[in-house]
Amino acid sequence: RIMVVSLLSNELIKNAAYIGTPGKGILAADESTGTIGKRFASINVENVEDNRRALRELLFCTPGALQYLSGVILFEETLYQSTKGGKPFVDILKEGNVLPGIKVDKGTVELAGTNGETTTQGFDDLGKRCAKYYEAGARFAKWRAVLKIGPTEPSQLSINQNAQGLARYAIICQENGLVPIVEPEILVDGPHDIDRCAYVTEMVLAACYKALNDQSPGTCPSPSGVPSSRAPSRPGLVR
Repeated sequence: RIMVVSLLSNELIKNAAYIGTPGKGILAADESTGTIGKRFASINVENVEDNRRALRELLFCTPGALQYLSGVILFEETLYQSTKGGKPFVDILKEGNVLPGIKVDKGTVELAGTNGETTTQGFDDLGKRCAKYYEAGARFAKWRAVLKIGPTEPSQLSINQNAQGLARYAIICQENGLVPIVEPEILVDGPHDIDRCAYVTEMVLAACYKALNDQSPGTCPSPSGVPSSRAPSRPGLVR
C-alpha cells in the first residue's frame, strides 16, 4: 500500500511539473455536447458524433497543432473517441507528448440561501469516475467553481462552499492518480472597480488555498485575473 501511494505521488509530481513546462500551455477542448451544438448551429452543421469527432480530429491531428501544448482537457466523449482511421485520440496526444486531461465536474446549481450564487455538482461516484478516466489514459482533471462579484457577493457561504468543494475534488483526484487543476472562476460581470476585484480575488484564493492545504498539497491552480467587464482599469496596466 505504501509503495503504491509513493508511486502515485511520484507520478503526480512528474505530471504536474510537465503541465507547467515553460513555453507550453493547456488547450481546453472540453466543450459539452450542448455547447458544441450551439457552435455547430451557427454554421449549419448537425450536432452528431461524427461531426464532433471530425472537429476534434482537426484540433489534434493538424500538423504542428500539439507543438506548444503540455496538456489537453477533454470532454468525456472525446476521451473514448478515435480518429476516422480508428486511432484513439488519447494515443494521438501521448505520441505528441501531450497529457490527456478530463473535465470531471457536472456544472453548477444554485446555492440555497444566497442571491443566485452557485455551487458545483459532480461528487456522486467521482472516485469511480476518476479511476475509470485514469485507466482510459487521463492524467489530470479540471473542476470549475463559479463565484460572482456584487454588492454583497460573494457571500462567505459561497466562498466556503466552493473552496471546500474544490479541495474535496482535488484529494479524490490525487487518490486516483489524476493531477487536479483547481479553477475558482470569478465572473467579470458587473460595475465593480479593479480594487473591489482584487479584494474579492484575494479572499477567494485565500479560502481555496486554506481548504486545499487542509486536505493535501499538490494541485495546479487556475486562478482568474478578474477586472469588471466595465472597469476603467485592468490588472497589469497603468491607471
